[in-house]
Amino acid sequence: MTIQSNIAQAGTVWRPSNARRVVLDGFSPVPRGGTGRSPSVLIWPEKDPSDVLDYEIDIGPAILGNEGDGIVAINITATPSATNDIAVTKVAADGDIVVVWISGGVAGTIYVVQVTISTANGRTLHRSILLPVQALATATVPSSILTTSSGAIVTDQNGNPILLGS
Repeated sequence: MTIQSNIAQAGTVWRPSNARRVVLDGFSPVPRGGTGRSPSVLIWPEKDPSDVLDYEIDIGPAILGNEGDGIVAINITATPSATNDIAVTKVAADGDIVVVWISGGVAGTIYVVQVTISTANGRTLHRSILLPVQALATATVPSSILTTSSGAIVTDQNGNPILLGS
């Protein structure tokens, strides 16, 4: 699944959540004969397959010192990309921040979201971001929990389930 969009700046009252934000590192000079450090792996917090959430990419540090530069186009590809896998439903730019709305996914899968960002001054930034999908909305009842004959969970005075053998 690939989504490509020329981006107009977001002009809504809605504000993206920075709880799901990754920040691109800035570019620092490397002395002659030195070696640069390896970039850190970018990873968003896990989502449930039923979630439809906004995820952010902050490119501010990567274009620091280049006043007037900004996001003009974004291309997003997610893998794997089969039926029921994640879907990018909307893309927007809010200043130096790319906002990507993602839905779906298969529990137990770690998706690779590849993002290519083009800027007004001709820069192209390409990054891969990991997005783990886990079944967060479904809870399985451990076999060690005490239940009544009708299947109701027996709890203590604080509302905690009582475990057999404890």
